[in-house]
Amino acid sequence: MGTPIPKKERKGNNVSGLRLLAIHAHPDDEASKGAATMAKYAAEGHRVMVVTCTGGERGDILNPAMDRPGIRERIREVRREEMAEAARVLGIEHRWLGHVDSGLPEGDPLPPLPEGSFALESGEDIAAELVEIIRDFRPHVIITYDENGGYPHPDHLKVHEASMIAWDKAGDPKFPTTSQKTGEEQQPWEPLKLYYTHGFAYEKIKAFHDLLVEREAESPYTEMLTLMEENQVDIMARVTTQVPCADYFEARDAALRAHATQVDPQGGFLITSAKDQARLWPTEEFELAATRVPSTLPETDLFAGIEGLD
Repeated sequence: MGTPIPKKERKGNNVSGLRLLAIHAHPDDEASKGAATMAKYAAEGHRVMVVTCTGGERGDILNPAMDRPGIRERIREVRREEMAEAARVLGIEHRWLGHVDSGLPEGDPLPPLPEGSFALESGEDIAAELVEIIRDFRPHVIITYDENGGYPHPDHLKVHEASMIAWDKAGDPKFPTTSQKTGEEQQPWEPLKLYYTHGFAYEKIKAFHDLLVEREAESPYTEMLTLMEENQVDIMARVTTQVPCADYFEARDAALRAHATQVDPQGGFLITSAKDQARLWPTEEFELAATRVPSTLPETDLFAGIEGLD
């Protein structure tokens, strides 16, 4: 079990009152996409919340050690327990949206998505749920997925669709929502910056791969690099913001381990130690997709340009 990162002493108006909301499709997505950045901001005294849209019920068990009797039968409960532990070690707040995982369809042609799954829900309806959370939490910054979902899982694509609608509607007084907490009509809230998270830069994965080859160890990155090369993926061409957060890689790794059904300790997320990652690639990458405040690029801080605002 990981130890949560202690919060640092607040430093006046530059820290107090700033809030970050990350919208994710499944439990474990938050641990593999921007977790060290979230742990950093939470430790510095910012409020950080993750919204998880589905329960991850249809996710495969990717860690062989967890593929045992009693896990699959209670996978929804197990993944909720994993998410609670990940949130604890990162020092963040968490909300479930409550939708059902769509699963990742496979085959040619692809089979239809299961009835009632998240990806078949209306983007406008999901956005209304997100707007309710946005108006309650009042984030200055929102993190979500790009138009490709980070990768084309139907739930990730739906998160992008709904997030973009929510970004537009949260500050619109003509878009009414009611607080689930108070039952009262909510006041509009206009977030100031919207980011896409980009976790799989070719140059980063190649550096980790080369280190393992140098040490004559088997690399789990080979297939990923081949696919990137074949598809000419260059995420760094889109990156606008690199947040230095190496001091929080241990917290990120603890959050990954918390999702024991989803993360193989010998897989790509954990095979390269936090120490080696800090030396080779000490940042996490984001793309400033929309902003309502003046921004100078490149950036090293998601709150750049809005420090001191409440």
